[in-house]
Order: sequence, then C-alpha cells, then structure tokens
Amino acid sequence: MAEIMKLDDAGQLDFDRETVEQAYDRWAPVYDLVFGGVFSKGRKAAIAATNKIGGRVLEVGVGTGISLPQYAPHLRIFGTDISEAMLRKAKHRVDDLSLKNVEGLAVMDAEKLEFPDNSFDVVMAQYVVTAVPNPEAALDEFARVLRPGGELIILTRVSADAGMRRFIEQRLQPVVRPLGFRTAEFAWSRYARWLAGANAMELIERRLVPPLGHFSLVRIRKTDAAVAA
Repeated sequence: MAEIMKLDDAGQLDFDRETVEQAYDRWAPVYDLVFGGVFSKGRKAAIAATNKIGGRVLEVGVGTGISLPQYAPHLRIFGTDISEAMLRKAKHRVDDLSLKNVEGLAVMDAEKLEFPDNSFDVVMAQYVVTAVPNPEAALDEFARVLRPGGELIILTRVSADAGMRRFIEQRLQPVVRPLGFRTAEFAWSRYARWLAGANAMELIERRLVPPLGHFSLVRIRKTDAAVAA
C-alpha cells in the first residue's frame, strides 16, 4: 500500500477519500482471509451488543459483509462502505445467504452519510474511525443519524496516552506508515475530547478486545436530551 500513501507538509500520513477507497479496493480480494479470524472476537462482541438493542442498524464500513450473517434476523441492516469492490463482495454474500434483513448496501463516505437525522437505532463502525481522513467528522455523522436512546457501537484501535506502550507506538509509526496504518494518533484522550464536545452523547462501556488488547469495543448512547436540543 506504499504507493497510495500521501504525506502532508509535516511528514504525517494524509488520507483523503480517494486514498482510502483505493486501499480498500485492493484489500477486497483477501480481506476476509487476512482479517476475518484476527478480528472475529471483537466482531462477535460488537454484534452481540447490537442484537440486544434491535431495531434499525447502520453498519458503516460494512466491507465484504463479513458481519452480516451474524446479526439477529429481526434487525434491519443497512451497510455502507467507501469501496465498491468491498460492496460487491458484500452483495454476493447477501444474495448467497438470502439475508432478507439487509435493507440495502451503498457506496458512501463515512464523513457525509446520506441519511436524515435520527434514522437508526444503532450505528455500528468496526475498525473505521482510525481509517477515515477526519475521524471527528465521522463521529459527528454517526451521532447525527442515530436516534435518541440509540447506541453508537465502535470497534477501534486505541493507542496509549503515556508510558512505554506510547513510546513504542511512536517509534513504530515511521515503520508502519508505508503500510497505510496510523498507530500513535488515536489515544483514548482523543475520543474523550470528542465525547466532551458532542451533544447528548454519553459513554456507557469501553472494554478491551483481541488482538493483544490494543483494540476496544466502545458503546456510546445518544441521550433523550438530544430531542430537546
């Protein structure tokens, strides 16, 4: 993925929509093989939480649709992704497995969701926040389309705020940049700052998930106060 990497003036990775789209188009043929097993426990935990809530679900970054068969049949699922190649695989999965609860699949930018406010009971984003150009803008969109009382459920890479792990992650950053990864830019303090500034959004759970405890399942509720606002 080095050839699609872009650097800004400070030498940091600069992702734009085209860069991310190309990256995931290239991952599409092997995504399930490479990441299916690695992220399976986190995925199951996130979907279990979603199934308990029920209702209408938006999965942002649905990818190849690897999660779709695991949702409870009474849920209504809409999946979006920036990669057409990924969505083609997702559509084949829906058709092959006759997943009647999947309302639709669409190419869409996570930072500019094409849905009205308060459209979904759950917004699910697995390993998406650290892959978009402007993570806070994406989180704002997730909150916007979520109904009051609903939950934003994300699986995400969380880097360390301090200590030896933070030191190691910073040192590894130049090594992983050519692969298109960002390891040291997403400490929990960044998520906390977004939560502090978001309207009517409250953290209800954060727990570590495999692999290696470097990822977290985060559940954020949109409170009823959002109605008044």
